[in-house]
Amino acid sequence: MNSKHLIFLVIIGILLVSCKKDGDNDPTFNIFSVEDDIAFGKDLQSEIHNNPQQYPILSKTQYAEAYNHIYRIRDSILSSGELIYGDKFDWEVDIIQNDSVLNAFCAPGGYICVYTGIIKFLDNESQFAGVMGHEMAHADRRHSTDQLTKAYGIQILLGILVGNNPNQLAEIAANLAAGVAALAFSRDAEYESDEYSVRYLYETSYDARGVGGFFLKMDGSPQPPEFLSTHPHPDNRYEKIEQVWTALGGNPGGLYEASYQDFINSLP
Repeated sequence: MNSKHLIFLVIIGILLVSCKKDGDNDPTFNIFSVEDDIAFGKDLQSEIHNNPQQYPILSKTQYAEAYNHIYRIRDSILSSGELIYGDKFDWEVDIIQNDSVLNAFCAPGGYICVYTGIIKFLDNESQFAGVMGHEMAHADRRHSTDQLTKAYGIQILLGILVGNNPNQLAEIAANLAAGVAALAFSRDAEYESDEYSVRYLYETSYDARGVGGFFLKMDGSPQPPEFLSTHPHPDNRYEKIEQVWTALGGNPGGLYEASYQDFINSLP
């Protein structure tokens, strides 16, 4: 059997395995398995942890209060029971100290990075929970590996999973951190993550429209981040967010401005 036939059979095998869902609530078709998502997220986490100059992560010991706030918000979202992989992904969180970066991202497998810049930019805990819910939805709905496959190709990502492309992994980590256009999610993926952020938060005490407030605030920023220019317009998104919220019952929740200020005050 020549190498081309072998590669073809390997890819077909991966496709067949990937078609098997871990639960009836996962509607995705993805070249990678859920276990691959988790492994890829671990690799990205290691890449970020091993590069403290580029990614100055706040110490979980020194800034325990800040991490307690962010864990509380994360756990509130997970407790909604709406996430497909709420119990399967680790949902680990790192806070990166850079007040000039308005970004947060959730890598495949549920590894979350949040910059201090976006925490300090927002007004209340509902907005921040909306952002976290949106990013967690990208991982939970498995948009992340789907978009990475489109941006980098199957062979490159498979190579990373078997340890053959460390330089490419560094590039992907940097691009995720910067929110570059090449890794922008599709319009449908963005709308779906908005919708599920509302669904997650609706089962909590937060105002479920928090992600809508985030996008309206971003749109009014004098220097909106690069990734916002590749997304659907915030006004359109806010309308759709309102529609989802209304369909769920339209019950308002809390903004929690005081506890959010405590969160901000716990940062350097």
